[in-house]
Amino acid sequence: MKNIRIIIASAILMNFIHCKAQTYPLNTRMKDIAQGGYVKDLNNELNPFIGTYKATHQGNETTLYITKVENKLEEIPNKTYYMDALVVRYTVKNLSGVVLQDTQNDISNKFYSISSAPQENAVALFYPGTNCRVGYGTVFLFKINNNQLKWIYRPEGRIFVNKDEECPGNPDTKVYLPVTEDLIFTKQ
Repeated sequence: MKNIRIIIASAILMNFIHCKAQTYPLNTRMKDIAQGGYVKDLNNELNPFIGTYKATHQGNETTLYITKVENKLEEIPNKTYYMDALVVRYTVKNLSGVVLQDTQNDISNKFYSISSAPQENAVALFYPGTNCRVGYGTVFLFKINNNQLKWIYRPEGRIFVNKDEECPGNPDTKVYLPVTEDLIFTKQ
């Protein structure tokens, strides 16, 4: 009976140690994250970016709704892990107030942080694009002060492999996010 208690206590202790060993700080290299690991915002580097921000660019008003999600599941080839991340939903309206794009209630059409540079008050985010991955790329946010962010958006690649391809479902292939650098968003 005593041996069983020792074995159970050892198993519980090993499980606790194993779980602790799988927590990593933000910006841990992908190859260093174990299967099922947790990349945690240990120093609250993401918190200063949380909030609602607005900017106007080329006749459109863009509103970013930035939240922090803990334990976000990430699945990549050959690895599944969890991470703390900023999640950005947004709306884009023309100056007449007509909504051109709204992702607030769309669980698939949002972008999320992939790295941070606390010494530069910056975060990089992956944007998966909208219909048929239109506009996928990287967004960089730089915290200027408590009320402002600088935005840089760099879309990647082409929309379709060849000119005869079409986008099934919603044929809207316009990028509504501001494709620009140094746009200033103000906290609301």
